[in-house]
Amino acid sequence: MSDVTIFEKILAGEIPCDKVYEDEYTFAFRDIAAQAPTHILVIPKKKIVNIASSTDEDHEYLGKVLRAARIIAEQEGISEKGYRLVFNNNRHGGQTVDYLHCHLIGGRPLGWPPG
Repeated sequence: MSDVTIFEKILAGEIPCDKVYEDEYTFAFRDIAAQAPTHILVIPKKKIVNIASSTDEDHEYLGKVLRAARIIAEQEGISEKGYRLVFNNNRHGGQTVDYLHCHLIGGRPLGWPPG
């Protein structure tokens, strides 16, 4: 079994995606299983499995993911009305891909609790 995740394949250009943003540290694309009108995944270009396994050396990438999410929300026109950022950690937290990713979700009112 390969340890290469779908996100690594997307970053390598092996799997196509609907890219919405890229900078030196991050890459973002539309989720193919969108849960809202705007549902974008923001990933670091450095593989970090999740927040729970991140290290102090990862802090710059973690901050850049949040910065990218803010920029994308503004570009998508959802910043003023609001949006949600979600990081799933490990299986009980709903993580299905072992590569840190931030779900940027918006474009409609979001309920609470989420699940």
